Amino acid sequence: MKKFTQLERSWILYDVANSAFVLFATSVIPIYFAAIAPGQNIVVAWGYAETIASLVVALLMPILGSLADFQGQKKKFFMGFFFTGIITCFAMALPLSWLPFLVLYIITSIAISSTFTFYDAMLVDVTEDERMNKVSSHGYAWGYIGSCIPFIFCIALIFAGPKLLGIETALATRISFIIVALWWLGFTIPLLKNYEQKYFKVHTPGEKLSPYKLFIDAAKEIIADKFILIFMIAYFFYIDGVHAVISMATSYGTSLGIDSTQLILALLLTQFVAFPSAIIYSRLADKWGTLRGIKVAVLAYFLIVLFAAFFLNSAREFWILAVCVGLFQGGIQALSRSYFGKIVPKEHANQFYGFFQIFGKYSTVMGTFLVAIITQVSGNASMGILSVAVLFIVGLIVLQILPKEKRLYV
Repeated sequence: MKKFTQLERSWILYDVANSAFVLFATSVIPIYFAAIAPGQNIVVAWGYAETIASLVVALLMPILGSLADFQGQKKKFFMGFFFTGIITCFAMALPLSWLPFLVLYIITSIAISSTFTFYDAMLVDVTEDERMNKVSSHGYAWGYIGSCIPFIFCIALIFAGPKLLGIETALATRISFIIVALWWLGFTIPLLKNYEQKYFKVHTPGEKLSPYKLFIDAAKEIIADKFILIFMIAYFFYIDGVHAVISMATSYGTSLGIDSTQLILALLLTQFVAFPSAIIYSRLADKWGTLRGIKVAVLAYFLIVLFAAFFLNSAREFWILAVCVGLFQGGIQALSRSYFGKIVPKEHANQFYGFFQIFGKYSTVMGTFLVAIITQVSGNASMGILSVAVLFIVGLIVLQILPKEKRLYV
């Protein structure tokens, strides 16, 4: 298979760019939030914060995605949310109390998640169908390994800063937000420079664009295509569990009393494991079928959640959990992204990926809310985590009822 083109490399680099913040959001930020929010229930507060961010993205993306399908608009929408996220990420470095900090985090989370909609839809413009698994998987893979560079630097600053530089841990953490924002900005520049929209809808002069009408038309088109609709329903359930595990892992570990250093180092290991795993997984999917690869990953995540709920009690088990997540995290996300890109009409990719965000983000609302509310009611975080397993089962069942004649085992 031929080498990556300049455009493919530029697209892949955005995964490197945004993964620094994503890793920070699942490791350091919840711990920092716990330090500035004494007396708050971290699992509950973080669960509600993630729920709000996901809900806003799910409401916005189908409408904005439909508008972004018109010529030249995809990049503009991407840039708007990208620069919003950069600004609020820098602002998180200010010495704030817990509530303003949480608000800034929610805005940053909304911004970066919104860029993913337009970024994912760019996949159809930057490569061909037969290369989507490879390009998508390399994006996640290099994102995992690339994010480790600023992460390691920031962790070194946080832990060594008080002794070597004479600065407080809180200040070192705030400086880290600046480093993450600069990394995010720097590795996005190639995409901003090289990307041009290839597939688009043409806007007739004088035609009035109604976001509501575009939304309804796109919804009707999805409902009419039974295959796409069923796949999106399955995605709704299984990606819920994936996002819930990613979002809640650190806060769950903290609630179990696991040392923050152990949590951070274990999550760093996840990144290193995920790098080769995502690439290998894409090659296996090319050989045995993308859809089959997704099913295997869903089943693996179901077993991972059972392990977390029933056997995770110490740092040792958390390390085991981190390795298991790393084996399948990149694979399930990359293959879902590339498989969806193969089955949707290219000129309507953004509006379809906008609905893809609805199904992904509403499921995240359900997942994180489920963990938060069950933990709050039962007083047992393990019960909250266990609820996620049901969603993997439902997702796997729905994947099984996809019309056989269009399953596209490619």
